[in-house]
Amino acid sequence: MSVVGIDVGFQNCYIAVARSGGIETIANEYSDRCTPACVSLASKNRMIGNAAKSQIITNFKNTVHGFKKFHGRAFDDPFIQAEKPKLPYSLHKLANGNTGIKVRYLDEDKAFTVEQITGMLLTKLKETSESALKKPVVDCVISVPSFFTDAERRSVFDATQIAGLNCLRLINDTTAVALAYGIYKQDLPTPEERPRNVVFVDMGHSSFQVSITAFNKGKLKVLATAFDLYLGGRNFDETLVDYFCEEFKGKYKLNVRDNPRALLRLHQECEKLKKLMSANSSDLPLNIECFMNDIDVSSRMNRMQFEDMCAQYLMRVEMPLKAALEQSKLSRDDIYGVEIVGGATRMPAIKERIAKFFGKDISTTLNADEAVARGCALQCAILSPAFKVREFSITDVVPFPITLRWKSPTEDGLGECEVFSKNHAAPFSKVITFHKKEPFDLEAFYSCPQELPYPDHRIGCFSVHNVVPQPDGDSSKVKVKVRVNVHGIFSVSSASLIEKQKGEGEDMQIDSEPMVQNEGRGEEQFLWCYCIFVCFSSQRQMIIQDKLVKELNDAKNAVEEYVYDLRDKLCGMYEKYVTEEDSNRLTLMLEDTENWLYEDGEDQPKQVYEEKLEGLKDERYLHLVAEEMNTVEKCVNESMGWMNSKMNAQSKFAITQDPVVKVADIIAKIQELENVCNPVINRPKPTVEEAPEVNDQNSGAHNGPTAKQAAEGKGDVKGSQQTKPGTKEMEVD
Repeated sequence: MSVVGIDVGFQNCYIAVARSGGIETIANEYSDRCTPACVSLASKNRMIGNAAKSQIITNFKNTVHGFKKFHGRAFDDPFIQAEKPKLPYSLHKLANGNTGIKVRYLDEDKAFTVEQITGMLLTKLKETSESALKKPVVDCVISVPSFFTDAERRSVFDATQIAGLNCLRLINDTTAVALAYGIYKQDLPTPEERPRNVVFVDMGHSSFQVSITAFNKGKLKVLATAFDLYLGGRNFDETLVDYFCEEFKGKYKLNVRDNPRALLRLHQECEKLKKLMSANSSDLPLNIECFMNDIDVSSRMNRMQFEDMCAQYLMRVEMPLKAALEQSKLSRDDIYGVEIVGGATRMPAIKERIAKFFGKDISTTLNADEAVARGCALQCAILSPAFKVREFSITDVVPFPITLRWKSPTEDGLGECEVFSKNHAAPFSKVITFHKKEPFDLEAFYSCPQELPYPDHRIGCFSVHNVVPQPDGDSSKVKVKVRVNVHGIFSVSSASLIEKQKGEGEDMQIDSEPMVQNEGRGEEQFLWCYCIFVCFSSQRQMIIQDKLVKELNDAKNAVEEYVYDLRDKLCGMYEKYVTEEDSNRLTLMLEDTENWLYEDGEDQPKQVYEEKLEGLKDERYLHLVAEEMNTVEKCVNESMGWMNSKMNAQSKFAITQDPVVKVADIIAKIQELENVCNPVINRPKPTVEEAPEVNDQNSGAHNGPTAKQAAEGKGDVKGSQQTKPGTKEMEVD
């Protein structure tokens, strides 16, 4: 069993695996270490990753990308409504009010949930891991932005289950980076010494995250986090796109925004130009052939001009840095170092502002693209029992304060208490003692809606049942356990009633059936499990469909490859050994097959292509079984090896010395080769005789197929294959 860490980014994904030799980033089937977060659906199958990215222009309505921020969000969410006009594909309001993605798949209009699309992507990443490791992959740790709320984290976790993964932890991006940084440091201060404080800055394609982390030997503790949800590399791309849209409108009379394909191409070219400007300060060209209406477009841009255009975004870089520093209650002098990761941090202007704010040089010792995935893999290895890894404890934080509100049916007014403050340690459990005479309800919500990057501040509602007064009529003590778990998800995990035992003055906790449940939990739990099961089953069916299409394409490609290969050999290595008549016959046969492939054979069943390939191949040896051919091949290889060894040895001898091999040895070896090979390769094909017609009255019962049936493969019966945190107590009246 292998364990992997997955960085699911807005634009690209990375997979890292823990091996005995350390952490390794896995390459996909394209030998690329990054896999685009892209899913393309078509009339017969799906394409995911690199193959899907190649469809962004040609199949833009059904190629889904940039969906990471749709997790857990309602369709009417202002953020979703703001994103809709920018997307080449369609969003759809689902029955439960959530955001769905509408595409055409298998010639039908279908709406997929964000969890399903993410599940498709995770399934692809899982297959990539298994292909590279040659073993099953189940356990994983997956990264999420530090600002993800409870609903968003639950949505990502559901996607992992649809993909058949066992997610051991959802870890914050910057926390994963901190782990990748700290676990290999041998010079960290001991627990008794003053910790080493390091700032981690992660600016990716869609967001900007900052965390300040304190390190001691064998542990890290996140002190504070801050973010800008809407600041990332794509802001700078869109600035370039806006500029060139206006320029091309005046220069070429082209309205780029009216043409989705042209707009997507411009986005791609602007992203390339931005990367080039990060490494070059001179004027750089932008050229796109046949951009719109068969018109070629061109322009120029330099770094200084670009930075002036992006001034409004560059000014926002300091705000999260300042917020994190203030929350950590540290000064700039307390900061040991600043580590930056994420593709957008390669921009010189971003680096300059970060370095200027902290008054020290920034460090780029971590891989800007792969650090998050590597940290995820390390955390997965630590959590998995299959690996023995140096102990390294992680204490993260609660990004937003959480309040618990309660009410009893007969009580007037509401009570509430902030159970987790901003930047409170996590994972963490607390036990709250209530004094109640009857069942009551609990509501959890984020305390500061105005600071929340999410429109709904509610987390969940919970009901505490079976609460009764004490025998003497006094209120009973009810202990309720609340928790933020390793995934950063809040829950009311348990509730228990404390009552006085008769005749004794001590309290005793009564362990009984769970007294707490999520509001409507029975039905909701059933529906949730059912939905996950349906999505998982649908995912399996889509995988099977993809596999069938791949096998069909492979069979078709095998015919095409054979045609091209034999044609090359007829004009090359076989030319001297083939008569003109045979060459013309074979060439004509190959031309007919090629024409068939692009006409009637364009869309045929797999079996048709297999039969076509068999018809093309030389039939002289088709009657030989595989074992016989292997015997011949082995004998030929051994004889070739014997000959080469003798020739090598002879080359070292002078011509006056006795040879290492004599004519008799060569003749004996030839005879040995012929004795093995000739009986096989010279055995003629079995002749097929027409069976005499026999009246049914005289024929009797047949015990098997006739000779003709046997030769044609009729009458055969062929088998088939199926295919640990701290705890606090709080007392509330």
